[in-house]
Amino acid sequence: MIDITRELRTLVTTGKVALGAEQAKKALKAKSAKLVIVAGNVSKGNAEAIAMFESAPVYKFPGTSLELGSACGKPFSVSVLTVLAPGESSIMSLLK
Repeated sequence: MIDITRELRTLVTTGKVALGAEQAKKALKAKSAKLVIVAGNVSKGNAEAIAMFESAPVYKFPGTSLELGSACGKPFSVSVLTVLAPGESSIMSLLK
């Protein structure tokens, strides 16, 4: 099992990500999203809106948006993180 916090930090440092629900929707429409990570406390409506595009798998982060932001090394909450390029992280192994 992977250490999601460590992999998120590696992803943000070495890969390419988009933060926020609106950025996720844009990436999904453009089909550039590889994976969408949604915080556990995101409203059901927002999660469903993101999932409806179905051009990338969606992973539900087990913590809150504040915890997701912290795991990404950000001083603010992150409700949705979209993986555009995984960099040196093993974040894509969440799909298995």
